[in-house]
Amino acid sequence: MIWLWSGFILLIILLLALDLGVLHRKAHIIKPKEAFAWTGFWIVLALLFNLFIYYSYEYHWFDIGITVGNKLNGREAALKYFTGYLLEKSLSLDNIFVIAMIFAYFRVPPVYQHRVLFWGILGAIVLRGVMIALGAALIERFSWMTYVFGIFLILTAVKLLITRHNNLEPGKNPLVKLAQKIFPLSDSYQKDHFFTRNNNRRAITPLFLVLIVVESSDVLFAIDSIPAIFAVTTDPFIVFTSNIFAILGLRSLYFALAAVIEKFRYLKMSLVYILVYVGVKMILSHHYLIPTVISLTIIIGILITGILASVYAGKRDTARLKSPIDDSANKYIKP
Repeated sequence: MIWLWSGFILLIILLLALDLGVLHRKAHIIKPKEAFAWTGFWIVLALLFNLFIYYSYEYHWFDIGITVGNKLNGREAALKYFTGYLLEKSLSLDNIFVIAMIFAYFRVPPVYQHRVLFWGILGAIVLRGVMIALGAALIERFSWMTYVFGIFLILTAVKLLITRHNNLEPGKNPLVKLAQKIFPLSDSYQKDHFFTRNNNRRAITPLFLVLIVVESSDVLFAIDSIPAIFAVTTDPFIVFTSNIFAILGLRSLYFALAAVIEKFRYLKMSLVYILVYVGVKMILSHHYLIPTVISLTIIIGILITGILASVYAGKRDTARLKSPIDDSANKYIKP
């Protein structure tokens, strides 16, 4: 059991080291083409790991499905992993809105944004591991926690429906204020450094404040998304691995979609419906178990509906702008 978990964590460390230490050693602006390529890489990697999930649960490699995780066959485990991955991936879309607002608020140069997101993702992985372990322990010890998580997800959907990101004020973040009390703040960005020297005294740069806000915002998103994935499965290994692979691709997904995410105006409404569905599913779990394949179909259907509605609305707006103004009714007609 310990070898399995250690092996997966080692894999993630190697991937992160390859990302920052080799492929992105020099700070540069991530262009859409590069971002889409990396997004595809992380998605393919997540799907390949799903093959591992299938065969390991089907043939009980490393005692998976016997002493590690829940007793699932390969098909059930693979479906739950993919559903959890897709759920976390879709909920992270709202996180992209927030990250874009944070970067705009602090006027972070595009060349330094990758470094912030890298360390933000690293912190998110540690945080998610702790929260998943805590959530699994609570559900195992108190079966009624599924009702609590379900109601919480429905309330989160309501909050998401009424919350607007355009009034975001990261400068009022309590952690930002605390950091500024402990360390002096440099007047400007010092390349991609989080710390510098100011009058022979250690000081923080604005980039460090950005990292604090990104990390603290991920705490809020983790509180929303972790209960959601427990509605799909309570298997800690599937929950953790699907969640982590979804997070690993968040950085490249941000650079791929940040410039166009606002065009998908109905995606936020799709996330609201997904959270409501998952919350209801969790509340009903003690009385009626909705098959994973049905949940997967519903989640995909809601996402596709939101995307198609956004595309249709965008084309309609474009057509209105291009159409000439009909002012025939305003013309004076002589008798």
